[in-house]
Amino acid sequence: MQLAIVVPVLNEAANLPALHAHLQQIAVNAEVILVDGGSTDDTVHLARSAGLNVVHASRGRARQMNAGALATQAPHLLFLHADTQLPEAALARVQEALQHRAWGRFDVQIQGQAKMLRVVAALMNWRSRLTGIATGDQAMFMTRQAYLQAGGFPDQPLMEDIEMSAALKAISAPACLRYQVITSGRRWEQRGVWRTIFLMWRLRLAYWLGAPAESLARAYR
Repeated sequence: MQLAIVVPVLNEAANLPALHAHLQQIAVNAEVILVDGGSTDDTVHLARSAGLNVVHASRGRARQMNAGALATQAPHLLFLHADTQLPEAALARVQEALQHRAWGRFDVQIQGQAKMLRVVAALMNWRSRLTGIATGDQAMFMTRQAYLQAGGFPDQPLMEDIEMSAALKAISAPACLRYQVITSGRRWEQRGVWRTIFLMWRLRLAYWLGAPAESLARAYR
């Protein structure tokens, strides 16, 4: 396989059928690795019953993604959140992009009832294109060589995507694909869109000012 899709999961039993159906459709020529972070529901049983490859890791998205990357020898890696769907022909577009750049990401669309989510997604995409910093929601992808050169995702509970982006930027400018992944806006709507916007701005500012990721993760929960 030329490309491996690494999906960190934790208690995703309810979402697993939709995830599996999506991966069956979109990842025909890719290796798929689900990395369980200690689920207490039927995630692992359902995934293995569906024929999915499951590996185990300590809880934490960064740790799980690193475990998935080390569980494959594929030269290209794509890290996908369990509640995110890739666009049509995504893997071909990733392979094409990685012929010219060492890493990249997709634009994102946030699915939900609140119209403000469209604005949030547009601002995320604009900010990412301007700064070269990607978020995990944008389905980051990279060559294995770039992943190893960057040192993998840092072992921290939040902002691991920002740190990884910074390390990858030192290797190559990102390929910013305008094709959109669709991610769930459930958390935004449960917390309140404006409240979540302000929370994320506050956390990012605090992080840039030197606040430890561990304390920010507690505030994020």
